[in-house]
Amino acid sequence: MTIRVERVVSVPAPPERVWAFIVDPEKRARPISVVTDFQLDDDDGRKATWKIKLPIPLINRTINVETEDVTRDPPEYVKFTGRSKVMHVTGEHELERTEEGTQLTNRFTVEGRVPGVERFFKRNLEAEFDNLEDALFEDLGLRL
Repeated sequence: MTIRVERVVSVPAPPERVWAFIVDPEKRARPISVVTDFQLDDDDGRKATWKIKLPIPLINRTINVETEDVTRDPPEYVKFTGRSKVMHVTGEHELERTEEGTQLTNRFTVEGRVPGVERFFKRNLEAEFDNLEDALFEDLGLRL
């Protein structure tokens, strides 16, 4: 089973400021509750390894997820993929300029390769979107 979730948020800041947050591997990884650590794997910030800990009985260790920005169209669109032995994830962030600032559309697809992974993300992906959105607004100096 594959889990797909999309959320659209209005951000009262120009796309260039939102873009700076979205393409920063640290800023994108830190708000995710299951990410315990990460490391940059290249100089341009396109590749990073997320170390995740999922509260799933069959997984009792930290998992490395190799992430890579596969498409960047500044400041409008970024798509990244993440691969590990337990899951594949695809994330897309689409930015559109509005009169008030930016409309940010976030899409995530998670394909579990171990029982329980999809169930976990089905229950928790909305909360992870909340975490990402809160971190974005904090980074921009805005209140929700």
